[in-house]
This record gives sequence, structure tokens and C-alpha cells, in this order.
Amino acid sequence: MRNAVACAAAALPVLLVVGCSSDSDKDNGSDTPSASASKSPTVAPAKHKKLPDSCKTLDKKAAKDLVPGTKDTSGKSVGSGDADDSNSCLWSGLDKYDYSQLTLSFKRFDSDPSIGSGDKRAAEYLKQQVEEKTGSKDNKDLKKSDTSGIGDQAVSVVYETEKKDAKGKSADYRAERLVTRTANVVVTVDYEGAGFEDAKKPDADEVKKRAEKAAKAAVEHIG
Repeated sequence: MRNAVACAAAALPVLLVVGCSSDSDKDNGSDTPSASASKSPTVAPAKHKKLPDSCKTLDKKAAKDLVPGTKDTSGKSVGSGDADDSNSCLWSGLDKYDYSQLTLSFKRFDSDPSIGSGDKRAAEYLKQQVEEKTGSKDNKDLKKSDTSGIGDQAVSVVYETEKKDAKGKSADYRAERLVTRTANVVVTVDYEGAGFEDAKKPDADEVKKRAEKAAKAAVEHIG
């Protein structure tokens, strides 16, 4: 009898150990979800999937109003590559001795979980386009301001600069860069004018008015 009790007492710890091991295995079972499991980042899909042709932004009347003396009211395509991602168009004209030039540039951004939404990427690019003008030492009397009523966000940079023609003759230009964003698309408007043969460069208010009109037409064209 004493031997039977001794054997039972000796076996008890073994049973306890086995029981603990079983509970531990249950807690760490492969079918239990991990609390530290990370989810893949998501971003809002980009609104605009492709770009329209920037050269079709202005009709003939608008082109003549914004760029007096232009001979090509349909504009000239600038650059190369995938037009659904970026495209630009240029109009230029000489009205007697008054020269003006307008460039419309469209750039589209897709959403990417690793770098952000299309809207966010477009906003960053807008900032870069503004800094390209504000950071240039060649631009003088520079004035930067936010512009309301055009797209989701718009910034204007008015400045003066000096350029040389093919013959090396210098001329003073008054210019404006107006950059606006509509969702995931950025429109960059570059408008500049000069007076040749001692004619005066265009008025700052007139340059600003024309740049804003072009920007509004571009935003409407994108839709």
C-alpha cells in the first residue's frame, strides 16, 4: 500500500507539467490572430485618370484676347512623352511692338500607397513650381500671393526679368507664374510680355488678369 501511494505522488508532478504545456500550446495556436499584424496602407484613388490636350484649352477668340498678335491661335505643343501624364502648349504674338507669350502646362499625379495620394503629390509639385520662380536670382520685384477662386489651390508669383533675343539685345519682361491645383492635376500658367523698340513692358494688372483668365479656362478644360 505504501508503495502504491509513493508511486501516485511521484506521478503527480508529471501530470501537472503536461497540463501546463497543453494550455501554453493552446494560447499560441497557429489559428490565433496576431495583435501586432500590420495592415497595408491605403490612399484615396486619384480623381483624374488622364489629361486633356492643353492646346485645346483656348478657342480662337480667347487666344487672340490673351495673346494679341498671335498668328497660331491653336497654339504649339511643347515637350514629349505620355500626354496623359503631362503636356504643355505655347502661344506667342507680336502686336506692333508689344510682345506676349503664354504657356499652359498640365501635370497629373496618380495615388501611390508608398508615397501618398494624387492630391497630396500634386500639392507638393505646386509648391515646387512656385519655388522655381521665387528662388531665381534673375527675377526682380517679386510678389507672391495666394489666389482664390481658381481650382482647389492657387498661388501667383509676379516678377520682372531681363532676357536677350537671338541678336543679344536685352529687353525687360514683366511676367507672372500662376500655379493652380484641381484634385490631382497641376496647371502651371506662365505669362510674360515685353515692349520692343523702346515700347513699355505690359502693365502688371494686365499681366495678372490674363494669367488668371488662362488658369480658369484650363481648370474648366480639365473638368
